[in-house]
Amino acid sequence: MPDDAGVIRVGLIGYGLAGAVFHAPLIEAVAGLSLRLIVTGDTVRATAARDRHVGATIVSSPDALFARADELDLVVIAAPNRVHGELTRASFAAGLDVVVDKPMCPTAAEARELVELAGEQGRMLTVFQNRRWDSDALTLQSLIDAGSLGKIHRFESRFERWRPVVGSGWREQGDPAEGGGILLDLGPHLIDQALHMFGRADVEHAEVGVVRPGAQADDDVFIALHHTDSGVRSHLWMSAVSAQPGPRMRVLGGRAAWVSREIDPQEASLRSGADPRAAGWGSVPRTEWGVLGAAPGDPSAGHPHAPVRGNYVAFYEGVMRSLRTGAEPPVDPLDAVRVLELIEIARAGLFARDRAR
Repeated sequence: MPDDAGVIRVGLIGYGLAGAVFHAPLIEAVAGLSLRLIVTGDTVRATAARDRHVGATIVSSPDALFARADELDLVVIAAPNRVHGELTRASFAAGLDVVVDKPMCPTAAEARELVELAGEQGRMLTVFQNRRWDSDALTLQSLIDAGSLGKIHRFESRFERWRPVVGSGWREQGDPAEGGGILLDLGPHLIDQALHMFGRADVEHAEVGVVRPGAQADDDVFIALHHTDSGVRSHLWMSAVSAQPGPRMRVLGGRAAWVSREIDPQEASLRSGADPRAAGWGSVPRTEWGVLGAAPGDPSAGHPHAPVRGNYVAFYEGVMRSLRTGAEPPVDPLDAVRVLELIEIARAGLFARDRAR
């Protein structure tokens, strides 16, 4: 619960890419959230955290944070995937609400247990599915709401990169059972966006590949979903070996299509150290606007469509609102469970088309 002044005191576990680039700046961008404690055992990262977040105390372990739980209301878990579950349970035991980075856990079973535990203990639990607030996702939702595309029958979405040499971090080297691999890294974003816009789905087909020499975890994945209520088919690509990436999104409807080729600019802005409170945050340059239109026999036809600005800050505004008023959290943690269930089906090859035979 917020303190007497309505301020929500936040502890952040992990100051790697997720903690330093995404969570800490977004927390500090929301009036009413106060970043009080940061956990990192890395001395270089600790120095960087002290320099950048002068109001926060840096501690070296989660235990040191939990020993000071009375100074906090909320814990943000941005540690490696394999420890998301244990840190969430420890946070609940300390009487704290939780934001956990995606994926909630390496397995759907553990994630479901956390949702049940949060309900039993009356704790808020939500998952950082920030890509719901990408410019392209928000723009597509606005086109759907306006009926600009007609009845949608296909949604294509990609996070494709060119990283032919395997990196040394746990995301690329870690066993998928402990949260490694591109399916657990980028899959939660792509699948969550698809479910959020088009409803529940079955896995019709999946290809989970290990392409790069020396790779220990999947680095090239394709998943085909069939959304059982809307009828939309989603084709989702995630890859570290795409020397020529395809369009970020391509959406086909009965009235028109929309194609967006570039990735939302917010991650690049955060990596550069830009302030999410700056004027124009989340704006897409006109040269990167998606194209909306329909022209039989001429796939190049269409017109640039002004996008909705991206807004990652909205996630933490939703967290603050939930803790202050009891509103639903910005992401239902059961959504994250469903995403993990589909990831496990894709990895196991238990496709709906085969089960129906």
